[in-house]
Amino acid sequence: MKKDNKNVIYWLLTGCVLIFIMVIVGGITRLTHSGLSISNYKLISGTLPPMNEAEWNDAFELYKQYPEYQKLNTHFGMEDFKDIYFWEWFHRFLGRMIGLVFLIPFAYFLITKQLSTSTIKKSIILMFLGGFQGFLGWYMVKSGLVDRPDVSHFRLAAHLTTAFITFAYTFWVALDLIFPNRKEIDKQFRNLVRWGLVVLFIQIIYGAFVAGLDAGFIHNHWPFMNEGKLIHETVYIELEPFYKNFIEGRSGVQFVHRTLAYVVVIFILAIWYKGKRLNLTNYQSKGIDALLILVGLQFLLGVLTIMLAVPVWLGVLHQVGAFFLLAAMMFTLHRFSK
Repeated sequence: MKKDNKNVIYWLLTGCVLIFIMVIVGGITRLTHSGLSISNYKLISGTLPPMNEAEWNDAFELYKQYPEYQKLNTHFGMEDFKDIYFWEWFHRFLGRMIGLVFLIPFAYFLITKQLSTSTIKKSIILMFLGGFQGFLGWYMVKSGLVDRPDVSHFRLAAHLTTAFITFAYTFWVALDLIFPNRKEIDKQFRNLVRWGLVVLFIQIIYGAFVAGLDAGFIHNHWPFMNEGKLIHETVYIELEPFYKNFIEGRSGVQFVHRTLAYVVVIFILAIWYKGKRLNLTNYQSKGIDALLILVGLQFLLGVLTIMLAVPVWLGVLHQVGAFFLLAAMMFTLHRFSK
C-alpha cells in the first residue's frame, strides 16, 4: 500500500479545519464571557451536557461556588447560565472530537502501514501538541476559579497561541505531502518570510493579551488612541515597574497590538514587493498575493473592531482573519523552502 496517500492528506486537512472551527468557538466563548461556566473537568462524563433538570441544577450550583457568579453574575437565572454553558461545553466537545479525529485515523494508518517514518514522527509531535493544548485549556480556566472572575491573560495567550501553532504545524505536514518536491530559490527571501512569520506570531500573542485583558473596550478611536493622542499617557503610567505596562496594562497592551499591526503590514508589503521581482512559480505568486490581500482585510477588521468596541461578530471575524493570514504565511514559506 502506498505510504502517505491522499487519505493521509485529507486526514491532516480535516484536522486543520477542525482546529479552525475550534478557535472560532473559543473566540465566541471568550467574547460572550462563557469560559468559566464549567468549573470542573471530566474527560469522559463531561462529553455530554446536563440532560435533565437535576443535572442542570447541580451544574448551576457548582457555578455559584466560584468568583464569576459571586462577584459578577449574581443576577443570573438558569436560562442565563445555560446560554454561557453552551459555548464552553461546545468548545470542550470540539476539543475531544479533534483528539479522536487525530488519534483514531493515526492508529489505523499506522496499523495498515500507510505512513512513512517521517510522517509518523511528525504525527507524534502533532499528538503532543494536541494534548498540551488540552492541558493549557484547563490550566487557563483554573486561573479564573480562585480570586478574580477572569482567566489569566498569559494563560489565555498560551492556550490560543498553541492552537495556532498546532494548526500551522498540521498544515505544514499536509503541505509536505501535497508538495513532496520543493526547491529553495532564494535564502534571503525565505528568511524575510520567516521573520514575517515571527512578527505575526508575536502579534497573535498580543491579540490574545488584548482579549484576556478586555483591552479592546478602551481607546476606541483610530488612528489616534483618543483625544487626538497617538500614544495615550496611560500606555506608560498605568503600572509599575514601567515594563509591566506593555505586558499587563490594558492601554500598553493595546498600544503594542496597534503598533505591531503596522509592522506586520510593512513586512508583508516587503515580502510582496521583493517576491514579485523573483522568478516565481504559480503557487509562489499566489502565496504572496494572498498575503497582501489578507493583511489588508485583517488590518481593516482590526480598525473596525477597535472603533466599534469589539462586537462579538467582529471580534470573531478578526480572529478568523488572523487564522487565514497565518495559513497564507505558512503556505508561502513552504513554497520558498526546501
